[in-house]
Amino acid sequence: LAWGAILQGWVLAERRQEEEGLAQLRQGLVASRATGVEIGRPYYLALLADACRKIGQTEEGLVLLAEALEVVHRTAERAPDAELYRLKGELLLQSRQPSAVSDAEECFLQAIEVARKQSAKSWELRAATSLARLWQQQGKRQEAYDLLAPVYNWFTEGFDTLDLKD
Repeated sequence: LAWGAILQGWVLAERRQEEEGLAQLRQGLVASRATGVEIGRPYYLALLADACRKIGQTEEGLVLLAEALEVVHRTAERAPDAELYRLKGELLLQSRQPSAVSDAEECFLQAIEVARKQSAKSWELRAATSLARLWQQQGKRQEAYDLLAPVYNWFTEGFDTLDLKD
């Protein structure tokens, strides 16, 4: 039930019902923690952090990702690692801290490296897209293309998904 509440909250947040979605995500995480189960927690924290990012709650998102990464290191649940680092990079860019751009670039590169080690092509695509977008804004168009093209070209189906469209 707790996981269902988390996922339903995420769907609400994705459908632009952010406040209701955030509330449900938080309730689901509290209920999940009460069971003592840690499996899935880093990914669910990432969903909440991403919802916070979308409505400008940057600091809360960064705190949630720090918690998620702590759980990952404590439990060795590595599946969402790449996405955690990618989201951290996106939140750092949104924070506008003095070192945000270089710190975000580091996070994106780390996310790509982790995804490649895990052969997690979807996570690699997301991280490469985030880094390519940053490089494009910096005028590094060729570098952005050289990074993103091979990852995109790896896919042979699913071209109607949001990540590949992006």
